[in-house]
Amino acid sequence: MRILVAEDLYLLRDGMVRLIEAYGHEVVATATTGPETLTELLRTRPDVAVIDVRMPPTQSDEGLRAALDARREIPGLPVLILSQYVEQLYARELLADGSGGTGYLLKESVFDADQFMDALERVAAGGTAMDPAVIAKLLANGPSHRRLGHLTDREHSVLALMAEGLSNQAIGQRLFLSESAISKYTTTLFGKLGLLDTDSGNRRVLAVLTYLNQP
Repeated sequence: MRILVAEDLYLLRDGMVRLIEAYGHEVVATATTGPETLTELLRTRPDVAVIDVRMPPTQSDEGLRAALDARREIPGLPVLILSQYVEQLYARELLADGSGGTGYLLKESVFDADQFMDALERVAAGGTAMDPAVIAKLLANGPSHRRLGHLTDREHSVLALMAEGLSNQAIGQRLFLSESAISKYTTTLFGKLGLLDTDSGNRRVLAVLTYLNQP
């Protein structure tokens, strides 16, 4: 994969670059400010970008703004956001357009190299990789979308784990259910969300976006 790394802290940026290259991927560019991130995203058009939310010059949301601006120019550009905190507005804004791979991880949870690279590869492939703490924050008030109201408690549990990017097998292990049982739950909830086999795109991604973008 061709990967861009945007992070203003040298040690973290250098560590990610070394890790990515150790896994056999190419870092096509690095950036340390919001404007530089946007310039490099448009110049290199990476397979996936890892971007810190808060970057110079304002240390507010420069990284996220660069990612959103780049996705307007390059629809579907896969982006994995890293943040120090759960910032609900930023997560929702990233997910709002519903196109391309998206991920949002807390820096404090990225201690495992395999976990980080799995998330990066999942996002590059058009999937989602959401930190459980981010999902919990987004859903703190419980599901309120009219279509989600028809889901059972078990279907909500399956969909919440799907939002973390877990496979049916991994969801089954977490809920102590067989993979075939999870498959039946996902088929049912896809139907309740109106996501049919004929829908374009990945139904898992569409289901997750429906879940995370609820009002």
